[in-house]
Amino acid sequence: AHKVSVLERQLPTASQDAITADNVLVKVETSVFYRVTEPEKTVYRIRDVDGAIATTVAGIVRSEIGKLELDQVQSNRAQLIERVREQVTAMVDDWGVEVTRAEILDVNLDEQTRAAMLQQLNAERARRAQVMEAEGKKRSVELAADADLYAAEQAAKARRVTADAEAYATGVIAGAIKENGLEAAQFQVALKQVEALQAVAAGQGRQTILIPANALDAFGDAFKMLKGRA
Repeated sequence: AHKVSVLERQLPTASQDAITADNVLVKVETSVFYRVTEPEKTVYRIRDVDGAIATTVAGIVRSEIGKLELDQVQSNRAQLIERVREQVTAMVDDWGVEVTRAEILDVNLDEQTRAAMLQQLNAERARRAQVMEAEGKKRSVELAADADLYAAEQAAKARRVTADAEAYATGVIAGAIKENGLEAAQFQVALKQVEALQAVAAGQGRQTILIPANALDAFGDAFKMLKGRA
């Protein structure tokens, strides 16, 4: 009589070589759990069930990894494990066993491939750093250009305001001259002379200012005209 345990079993961790679709040699470590569901099949249909399952898993893993590139093997491991488990389950059904879990524990690369991938990773990091630096410089230039444009716009607005004020003042003076004739013109000239003397007096340098006689006359004319307008 044969005694067969129906408890869940774990096969020893296995390691096998496989080649990806982009011709990278990898070493894959797998682990499989199973339990016997039909002992009579396990006893009479297969001599070494553990060895048979391990061989089946190794073949399926090599086949599935050969369909994927290395990046896909690394990023889609969960889907890869599920496909392996489904295929193993279908193939061992005749042996009266059920695969409860199939795991890919690790995917290792040889040293040469590791070095090449590290070099590629460093190159990609350097490229991204250069792109970020270039984008930062571009943004800085854009901000500086925006600031210059804003300053130019504000200066233009200030010039327009000054020009409008001067135009308004000129219009008022022109209207006064038109209405009052020579007297208004003389009044304007006298005011300009007074303003010029004020500017000289406000300047730095000598404490004594010599005022021409015609300037004094200008003061008098301006005061007379202002008094006459009051």
